[in-house]
Amino acid sequence: MRADQLLSISFQSILNNKLRTLLTILGVVVGIFSIIVIMTIITMLQNSIEDGLAMLNKNTFQIQKFDIIQNHSTDKSQRNRKNIKVEEAYRLKKLLTQAKYVGAEQWQLSSVKFGNKKTNPNINIGGQTVDAMRTNDFKVEYGRDLRESDIQNSTDVCIIGKDIVEKIFPHFNPVGQTVRVDGRPLRVIGVMEKQPEMFGQSNDNYVLIPITTWQNMYGKYSRSVNIMVTAYSTEEYDDVIESAIGHFRKIRKVSPGEPNDFSIFSNESMITTVNDITGPIKIGALVVSVIALLAAGVGIMNIMLVSVTERTREIGIRKAIGAKKSSILMQFLIEAIILCLVGGFIGIVAGVGIGNLAGSLLSAQSAIPVDWVVIGISLCITVGLIFGTYPAYKAANLDPIEALRYE
Repeated sequence: MRADQLLSISFQSILNNKLRTLLTILGVVVGIFSIIVIMTIITMLQNSIEDGLAMLNKNTFQIQKFDIIQNHSTDKSQRNRKNIKVEEAYRLKKLLTQAKYVGAEQWQLSSVKFGNKKTNPNINIGGQTVDAMRTNDFKVEYGRDLRESDIQNSTDVCIIGKDIVEKIFPHFNPVGQTVRVDGRPLRVIGVMEKQPEMFGQSNDNYVLIPITTWQNMYGKYSRSVNIMVTAYSTEEYDDVIESAIGHFRKIRKVSPGEPNDFSIFSNESMITTVNDITGPIKIGALVVSVIALLAAGVGIMNIMLVSVTERTREIGIRKAIGAKKSSILMQFLIEAIILCLVGGFIGIVAGVGIGNLAGSLLSAQSAIPVDWVVIGISLCITVGLIFGTYPAYKAANLDPIEALRYE
């Protein structure tokens, strides 16, 4: 019997028992839905986090006082670390000759005022070296960038993010205007390009000023300095990290055998941390899904056995007129797989839809977990094959004479 005929017969058999088919595939729907909805939400969150972390330039890592994810109040070893000083950043730049850029930055929250307009006091004021601008992948949309002369002369200039423009310069070009930050007048020399959002939150609420100007405003040693290092290529990236750690240990006078009194952070390390957190969740979702699918598989086997019993006489007639065992075997296997695939398709559509709806409440970007959709379809086919084999085998091996006698 041709494949198209087998498919046609299988579909017809399924459609003849709509209620039973619906109840049979319900378990498959639940199993696939449970994994797809969770993976959709996780994928959305990961995409949003990765986009939000994309500020650091390619092949760039950061040396900072604390771990990026750390409870500073309870971790005594990190709380007692010395602040990183800007002089240490300059010394590292001289020693780390294989790096493309070595920059330094410091941050402080404040507000920005222009005339009678004022922002909320949640604006990030970033003191930057010229190299820090490059390692952060900051790009000026119009105006000019910070120059080395600005750093050396502690020039009272600034570059502002798009949020500042929208808040206090909605109708005219801010370049050349003078704003005040904590009472200090700063001339606007440029406006930054818009940055990607993270969970619907803007990353454009910042002002960049020369790091020496920042230190004049807030104190040279009031905050720990973050040091950013960019390698020339991906191939040299790991070697540059190792060299930077070695040089910085010497600069910080860390004794051999003692742990680093600083932390290394990169886009890759943060993404790895996020994956470490979501990994167990994915495994848990997969386990729940497999258990649900096993339960659904038992239900499919039971229904298929009932179907074989109901259609015993039909099988006997088909065998009597020359149907091969393989054709009957394939027909029942196809029916089992179709049941699983229909349930899987409904579960995937519902999981992606509800997952995106839930993720949108967190302002995460919409996504489809393609790899998990493929895994879900594969699981459906596998369940259909495993739990449909015995009923199909039983149908294929019915004795035609006994089957024709069946009432």
